[in-house]
Amino acid sequence: MSAAATDSDSDSGPHAPHHPHYSRATLLVLATIAGVSVANIYTNQPLLAAFRASFPESAGLIGAVPAVTQLGYAIGMLLLAPLGDRFDRRLIILLQLAALGIALVGATAAPTLGVLIAASLALGIVATIAQQAVPFAAELAPPAQRGHAVGTVMSGLLIGILLARTVSGFVAEYFGWRAVYGASVAATIGLAVLVVMRLPRSKPTSTLPYGKLLASMWHLVVETPALREASMTGGALFAAFSIFWSVLTLLLAGEPFHLGPQAAGLFGIVGAAGALAAPLAGKS
Repeated sequence: MSAAATDSDSDSGPHAPHHPHYSRATLLVLATIAGVSVANIYTNQPLLAAFRASFPESAGLIGAVPAVTQLGYAIGMLLLAPLGDRFDRRLIILLQLAALGIALVGATAAPTLGVLIAASLALGIVATIAQQAVPFAAELAPPAQRGHAVGTVMSGLLIGILLARTVSGFVAEYFGWRAVYGASVAATIGLAVLVVMRLPRSKPTSTLPYGKLLASMWHLVVETPALREASMTGGALFAAFSIFWSVLTLLLAGEPFHLGPQAAGLFGIVGAAGALAAPLAGKS
């Protein structure tokens, strides 16, 4: 942590040079990458009733699909996110997109619920691309615009989280749940092309070995009470958020509603307006 901070201090003052690749277009690319990649974590939530219909012999384990996806996401944040301080973020994003595409193909073709659960775990681990996109935006932006840059990318991330269920529910309603994962494969390929064409390489901000990078996070937790409080609050809110969405689909599919995945997905539109306000957080 200290090594990374020392390395970057000289480039973060009020008179830091303007990065040649910083532009609104680059921010929109990063916001798109964050939103589309994180959407893969949530597309399965409106599909639970469809999974139950496809795998009736394993109906009692349907809830494991969103559960292991979220577990994988937590693992990915812990183990993969720190790599951005040590290596080129553009390369990390491309490698994660490749792994994400493979996991999505596995989910698309899953012959059993067990395979779908395994693919969902892998998908969650490698879908932590937003954790590279957000700090990438902060690195590219000049200090005076850093808050706005992060807010713009966070807006894309939040819209991806909220509208993932809407798009997923619509596609599943008319084309089936496998088409949702198939469309995600196509979107992932499109993102990879976008990264190759539009994103610059980044410079590592730390020379710490991987093990010490992980250990530095533990030191932050121990030494920063505000971080512990924010982490616990955020974790509790996220848990409640995930439980709501996982239960909603099955509730709407049963008595007395008998509604399909499209109806569950439409609930995501309610929160999308709030996500559009995220870029304002960085402005005075």
